[in-house]
Amino acid sequence: MIFIWGILGLSFLVFFHELGHFTAARIFGVKVEAFSIGMGPILFHREWKGTDYRISLIPLGGYCAMKGEKDFQEAMEKKLKEIPGEKDSFYGISPLKRLAISFAGPFANFLFAFLAFFSVALMGYTYYSAGTTVIMADEQYPGMVSQAHIAGMKTGDKILSLNGNTVNDFSEIAAFVSCRPDEIIQVEAEREGEILFFNVKTDLDKETGAGKIGIVSMPDSVAVRSYPSHSFFGACREGFSKCIQIIVLTGKSIKIMFKGVELTNAVSGPARITSILGTTIASGFSAGFKEGIVSTLEFLALISISLFMTNMLPVPVLDGGLILFAFIEFALRKKMNPKFLYFIQAAGVFLILLLFAFSMASDIMYFIKNRGFQ
Repeated sequence: MIFIWGILGLSFLVFFHELGHFTAARIFGVKVEAFSIGMGPILFHREWKGTDYRISLIPLGGYCAMKGEKDFQEAMEKKLKEIPGEKDSFYGISPLKRLAISFAGPFANFLFAFLAFFSVALMGYTYYSAGTTVIMADEQYPGMVSQAHIAGMKTGDKILSLNGNTVNDFSEIAAFVSCRPDEIIQVEAEREGEILFFNVKTDLDKETGAGKIGIVSMPDSVAVRSYPSHSFFGACREGFSKCIQIIVLTGKSIKIMFKGVELTNAVSGPARITSILGTTIASGFSAGFKEGIVSTLEFLALISISLFMTNMLPVPVLDGGLILFAFIEFALRKKMNPKFLYFIQAAGVFLILLLFAFSMASDIMYFIKNRGFQ
């Protein structure tokens, strides 16, 4: 059941992405020949205003088939010097309009993430989390190095701030430390009523790519957290701010991957993402309806931002590649040679297949290490 929830969640995000392309295509006068919910064999379809709307068998996203997308193949077969196109086809419109249509898919993913965080900010919620009173990891797990202990911290210390930033629960500590490997962090802690400061050097966990200082939360340390409901404009600011924060953190995470991280652990493929998403949805709703809505929206928003960033990469066959080609055509005031585009796209397809194979191998190794699909 966990994988079913995960597949439905990912499918919705892909569908929302294609809906962005569909909407932009209609706005800029490109005929959409088919729009499908799901992939594979068609179960039901109906034509309306020139578009064949479909429901397909496999519930994995969907697709938006625009007129003229095959003109590229035709130009290659006929050895033409440019891609022909009618006025209502993808390659028949101006480069800027084609750029906008290509960008609309990733933008739809960004928009969904914004709306998800906006909705959570409007609702507000209360939750229980591990507190900030900590145990030195080397005392609980012999053989483990604890940089916090080396710096002078002790079990029972209550962490108050990191680099001057107040922390309210252990998840905030983990989030702050994880994206700062190989750095010095100033830890403000309380010990028996006395405020102390420690300069702690973070380690890089090469299995996960995260920073760590060698602490764990004390079991009886619990924090009751309240995320207050915001006003409409306050929720707008919160939604946009969280989207930008995730983009920045993702950028930092990519930099960390070049520091000797074991990529098979750090890179997640579709199977692992589906599993994690399904688990998040199931566990969230088991805690309560509101908790389920909040956890589902926040995790879907996180994945949606990842889809936005991935599709914006200037790699052929991705939206970012189409955006780049359209921009080049606009700047040069001439259409690009189909043969040149073919070789670039072939390299892009090889790169995507290589990444897909690597991520799938990463998932297989992950599930083997964790003994199955629990």
